[in-house]
Amino acid sequence: MSLSSSAHSSSSASPERPVSREHSASDEQPGSPAHSFPPSVPGAGAGAGAGAGGGAPHALAPYGWDEDLAAAFAPHAERGLVPGRVVRVDRGQCDVVTAEGTVRADTAFVTPHDPLRVICTGDWAAVDPEGGNPRYVRACLPRRTAFVRSTSSQRSEGQILAANVDHVVIAVSLAVEIDLGRIERFLALAWESGAQPLVVLTKADLVPDVTTLSYLVQDVETTAPGVQVLPVSSLTGEGMDVLAALVSGGTSVLLGVSGTGKSTLANTLLGEDAMEVQSTRGVDGKGRHTTTTRNLLVLPGGGVLIDTPGLRGVGLFDAGAGVGQVFSEIEGLARDCRFHDCAHESEPGCAVLAALADGSLPERRLDSYRKLVRENQRIVAKTDARLRAEIRRDWKRKHAEGRAAGEAKRGGRVR
Repeated sequence: MSLSSSAHSSSSASPERPVSREHSASDEQPGSPAHSFPPSVPGAGAGAGAGAGGGAPHALAPYGWDEDLAAAFAPHAERGLVPGRVVRVDRGQCDVVTAEGTVRADTAFVTPHDPLRVICTGDWAAVDPEGGNPRYVRACLPRRTAFVRSTSSQRSEGQILAANVDHVVIAVSLAVEIDLGRIERFLALAWESGAQPLVVLTKADLVPDVTTLSYLVQDVETTAPGVQVLPVSSLTGEGMDVLAALVSGGTSVLLGVSGTGKSTLANTLLGEDAMEVQSTRGVDGKGRHTTTTRNLLVLPGGGVLIDTPGLRGVGLFDAGAGVGQVFSEIEGLARDCRFHDCAHESEPGCAVLAALADGSLPERRLDSYRKLVRENQRIVAKTDARLRAEIRRDWKRKHAEGRAAGEAKRGGRVR
């Protein structure tokens, strides 16, 4: 289920201050760096796009404002609201960058029960005009993309980590052994979001041998078909010019576990120490949490970067299409199987098992595919009664087939 077109609508046309406020599902806390004010552009109204009519660009153009967003915002502009992009979310409040600068706004009107619709870093918002105290976010524009993972709770809920992103930059440290299975998880969610993934191998200076580094890159490339894999070093500058060029167009979210050097990478791209950094633990190479909030920052070379806290868990959330994209070679082989519902386990005429037997498909790759498919089915089945029934029927059919096969081997004698 891609959220690239999910609406994130207003709760009320003419709301009053609610009696109570619900906290969002975000785990963000105060303490992010200050955000610079965008340049004021006299006469650039809320409906003006970037450089519309050949005039001066809109003050929010560096944050991604364009003609399509201006058109979507038009009904809110008629109500006197002003546009802005959410740069940080706290419980009950958020920082929104507008044409007049960064303002603190209350999120009481955009905290629905659905965790997939709570306001998130990267959202485009309609905010009360200057003069209100407090000022409220009255609505959010429909999201183009959204990176969603499952929560750590047992309620089968999704958690949005970043909205309206064009690139998902997955940071993987070369200081420790590469976990290919974790990369596949990140990639599945990245493809599902509707954004273009990019794998960045950080701390490349720790692998001075060129041949060894090339082998590591090839291993990840095999795991990430259709995705660019880029080794970089914030210390030596290797690959940083290429990365800066790749993220200069649009909005990028920087994801990874703690200790991958995300904050150092963000500082290098920003050209300043905007994000606090800490060293990894020497005993196991694991990182300490440095970033505690999701922060949206404008890059000096163009583009917008959302830095995120290190993720302890990366659970799938309705990412069937994303899993298929990551394992496109297996999905391609499956189309040549004799049976359209082949489970690639023991069926005759299975093209996937044939590739496994001749060595063209690594066993690790197939095991990872099976694991992610099963996990995704479980999370979807918890919220989809029809799918639960289909899985139950499939299980009963396979159980009956196995029992019949056992009886046939015993000559029809049932013990």
